[in-house]
Amino acid sequence: MLTTGLIMLVGAAVASANPFDNGANYYVNPSYKELLQRSIDTAQPGTVRDTLISMGNVPSAYWIDVKRKIRGNTTDTLEGILKDAASFPNPPLNVFMVYDLPNRDCNALASNGEICCAYNADGRCNYDASGDCANGLREYKEQYIDQFATVLAENPTVPVVLIIEPDSLPNLVTNINNPRCQNSQIAYKEGIKYAIDTFSARAPQATMYIDGAHGGWLGWDNNAQGFATLISQLNVHTKVRGFATNVANYQPMGVQCKPGVDCKRNPPSPADPCCMDPDGLLDEWNLANNEPNYVQILSNYMNARMPGFNPKFVIDTGRNGNPGTRSSNSNWCNIRGAGIGLKPTLQTADPSRIDAYYWLKTPGESDGCSRTLPSDADPYQPGNMCPRYDEFCGSVDSLGSRAGEPYVPEAGQWFDYQIKELAANADMSN
Repeated sequence: MLTTGLIMLVGAAVASANPFDNGANYYVNPSYKELLQRSIDTAQPGTVRDTLISMGNVPSAYWIDVKRKIRGNTTDTLEGILKDAASFPNPPLNVFMVYDLPNRDCNALASNGEICCAYNADGRCNYDASGDCANGLREYKEQYIDQFATVLAENPTVPVVLIIEPDSLPNLVTNINNPRCQNSQIAYKEGIKYAIDTFSARAPQATMYIDGAHGGWLGWDNNAQGFATLISQLNVHTKVRGFATNVANYQPMGVQCKPGVDCKRNPPSPADPCCMDPDGLLDEWNLANNEPNYVQILSNYMNARMPGFNPKFVIDTGRNGNPGTRSSNSNWCNIRGAGIGLKPTLQTADPSRIDAYYWLKTPGESDGCSRTLPSDADPYQPGNMCPRYDEFCGSVDSLGSRAGEPYVPEAGQWFDYQIKELAANADMSN
């Protein structure tokens, strides 16, 4: 284990050095290793079991998706993780997902959050309520972001990467016609700006990347342009290092095209490997047929909207090791046939832009439940109805939608069947 590299600061707490370039000194959460061990213990001897064992020392991000995960003494909490990391002679890098906006996940149901702009009688969010979300934003700022920043400030020796609010701003680009997202836009814009400003001021050891969706979502020119415009309007680009892409998704890695290569309008001859398109995005006039190509597209639009801003990227490779398994690129929930992707590495397709590949979605955690939850005793037996069921989790590509597959637990819970399938289809070679 090498000494953690010095994170240099320029301006308003923007790291000038790649935070992942610290001698592979990354924190591996003991809580994740315990969950993984459960699946190892029940796996048959062979490739799947060997792959699960090899995953035991691979770092992944930890999701702070509820307020109760901020304080505590266990490595299921932000405070406990940072205290454990601070005990190392050279504190390792920790990657956290900041994920608890008011009206979170406005275009889906599986990951709806605990903080609401307005509450229904059952305590869940009333997305039909319009307004300025003053109460929800107060709760988010005071009980989540402020507390998060305080814990970071209490552990200044631990280097930290923060991925800011997956899916939120992308929803405001493509799903703003959904009344649920329309009623959430004030919460998202003001909440994210407050989070970035607060972390920048109070936790200079933290490097921030805003969630930038993925090529199958924002890769079309008009979507990428719209996202760049939104970022420029928020005026936070001087306080972040860049963007995280493919978070919790399955987009392929592939080969990045050289500038000027257009795989759709003027396909090169002979065929260029950068034009391989396992998800068929080129047929839909989306040139982000792989994530490195998406990075190139998004980077160019960001620089055009904000001259001098040359964002860096981190790509989630936790589950994209077996691309081309979906019948529709829009399906995102517990995809059947998916595999673990490249282990965290600095060896990327575009080192000038891409800081690292990293496991941002914890492999083995469910994306969302089947309509019926598994029973406590047997995942193949039905339990209660799932209150957060999302129709996308019943897609033809989703585990649990076929006869003979187990019922699926709620988002964020350990899904033994899935982790074994991910291991069976893994391609972790760097």
